[in-house]
Formats: sequence, structure tokens, C-alpha cells
Amino acid sequence: MTRRDFEYIVLGLGGLGSAAAYWLSRRAGADVLGLEQFELGHVRGESQDHSRIIRLSYHTPAYVRFAMRAYESWDAVAQEAGEPLVLVTGGLDFGPRESAIPAAPYTESLRACGVPFEELDAAEIMKRWPQFRLTDDIHGIFQARSGIAMAARGNAAHQRLARAHGATLTDRAPVTHVEHRGGEYAVTAGGTAYRCRKLVIAAGPWSNGALGHLGLHLPLQVTREQVTYFATPHLAEFAPDRFPVWIWLDDPCYYGFPAFGEPATKAAQDCGGAPTTADTRDFEPDPRNAAGVERFLAKYIPRALGPVHLIKTCLYTLTPDRDFVIDAVPGHDGAFAAIGAGHAYKFASVIGRVLSELAIDGRTPSDLSAFGLGRGILHMADPPVSYMV
Repeated sequence: MTRRDFEYIVLGLGGLGSAAAYWLSRRAGADVLGLEQFELGHVRGESQDHSRIIRLSYHTPAYVRFAMRAYESWDAVAQEAGEPLVLVTGGLDFGPRESAIPAAPYTESLRACGVPFEELDAAEIMKRWPQFRLTDDIHGIFQARSGIAMAARGNAAHQRLARAHGATLTDRAPVTHVEHRGGEYAVTAGGTAYRCRKLVIAAGPWSNGALGHLGLHLPLQVTREQVTYFATPHLAEFAPDRFPVWIWLDDPCYYGFPAFGEPATKAAQDCGGAPTTADTRDFEPDPRNAAGVERFLAKYIPRALGPVHLIKTCLYTLTPDRDFVIDAVPGHDGAFAAIGAGHAYKFASVIGRVLSELAIDGRTPSDLSAFGLGRGILHMADPPVSYMV
């Protein structure tokens, strides 16, 4: 590649950055450059693996509306890609009637947005899905459109289509310098100097390193998380058309999937990992974390258990309030940043779309009022944290 000047440069080509490169390229074509420090599809970050939960069930109307646009965005990408990127299974949010994550904000938000759902007691849950073993104090919310966002496939589709629209995607190009000068951004990556007028930062657990070039540091916590695949002997019972994605609404919070991508069920604890950094993390399974997941399944979904088929690790990049960052970078005209707060993959395509709208149009139809860089908690030296959403 000989070209060095672009209108738009995207830093990071994980889930959010690949989506941003794609949506930018739909309108800007060859004026888009995406830079990735590792190989495309690497497993050091947040957004690889077969599956992520996608759902409309959320705790505020703003998130529900944003999720509605996420479905629209994935549908648009899937239509162009000629392959499905979302598998609808239905989704069950369930837990004790008195819990650390109460169900009422979810039902109120769904109702406010006109999204249909069902409230189920324990007996009805077990009638529909006999795989569950629940006591009478458990209840749930079923939303029929929930399912699986195919993470690795979605990333690959965004990247493939971005290139088809003319974008340049360069991997193994770590960024070593970013400077804002004269209305442009000078970016050095992989030993090569580039220039652009608009810069998008989607660096995941490396966000503070990237933002540091622009004088910004956020109180982010990076944790090393893991998911466990279980080779259940009852695999047919957990086919995607027979069992929903699920989330346990309590602390600790667990979540899981029907069998997809591997001949096994998949489950994990949300925010169950230890603090780490993107550069020092390891990939060794945490036995205590895995044991907690097994105890939960043994109590509530015992037929999902079997020998451990596979354990995969990933990272969360957590904001203290667990809300996303999607905003212009203060004091740097033409620079924009997104941070997923450990639950963004279902929104990956729409976040990339919004970043493209901000970069090209200077505005977006999506409500970003909860996701701004100016919110007070991001400017505290030692902010209170709340990860239960």
C-alpha cells in the first residue's frame, strides 16, 4: 500500500472498529483506513468467539431503543453479506423475585418502547423448557426476539464488506503516535505515517493508551473473563430451536446459550474475572470462576452440564457505571471514541454506524445522552462502580 492520506482512520478492528470501518466505507469508500495492532480475528481482546447474546430486554428505554436499531443494523449487514448474522432463539431473563438486578426496570422499559414480552413464573418456565430446575421464588421475562449475535462471523463480514467498498484494512500495525495538528491527525502505525481529517478510536482494552495520545485518561477497569463450553450428553435438548439464551438476574450474574458453534452448551459469569491489563493478561482458565459456573448450572440447568469441552478467555473494558462511551473527544475536532463496557457486541454494528454518522454528518438519530464523555463519573479519580445491568 502506497497511500498515506485518508479522510477517515479507524484505530482498532475488533467488533466496534470493524463495524465503524464498514459503515464509513458504505459512504466514503476508499477514503477509509482501518488499523489493527494484531492480526485480524485475534483472540486477545473482547469480541471473538462464536456467540454473544443479543436482546431487546434492557433496564432503560434508551437501551431498548438502541437495541432496536442494533437489530436493524445487523439486518442491513446480513442482507449485503448474504448470510445470517443473528440467530433468534428467544431469551429468558430470570432470577429471584427479590434480587440484586430487579426485573421491574426491564419490564417497564420494554413496555415503554412497545416491545412485547411475557412474564413467567417458575412453573411456566419449566413447562416450556423442562431443562430448568427452579423453585417457586423464581420468575422470568421471556422476549421472543432475543438470540445469538454471531460474533466472529459478524466481525469477518464487516471487514470483508468494508474492503469490498474500497476501505483499506491493515493489520499488524500497532499505533505508536497520534497527533492533532492543523485540522488533521497524524497517525504512526507499524512504522508508517498516515494522515486523516477524522479519527475513530475503538481500541477496547487499549482505549486509555489510544486516548492518551489526545490527553484523555478514563477510569476504566479491564478484567479477564472466561466462558465455558460443556459437552452435555443431552445435546439435542439444547439445540437453538429448543432452548433460549438466558441471563440470571442476580449477583453474581450468569448467562448462557444453547449449543451453537461447538457441540456443547456455553455459560459464564458476567463480570466474574480478575482485574488485569490488555498487555499483561494471561489465557489460563480460572478454576474458581469455572467452579462457580458449574455450581450454578448444577442447581438450575443440570442437564446442560457435561465434561468441559472448552474454556475461552476474553477481556471486559468496564466504565464505572457500565454504560458505553460513544462520543466526540473533547478538544479534538473530528475525533470520536467508543468503549463497549463489557456488553456491547450485540450493539457492535449500530455503534459502528453511529460513529460513521458522527464522523461524516456530525450528528446521529440515536440517543447518546447516557454515553457521553462529559458525564461526571468519568472524571472522578476513584469513582463508585456498579456493574450489575
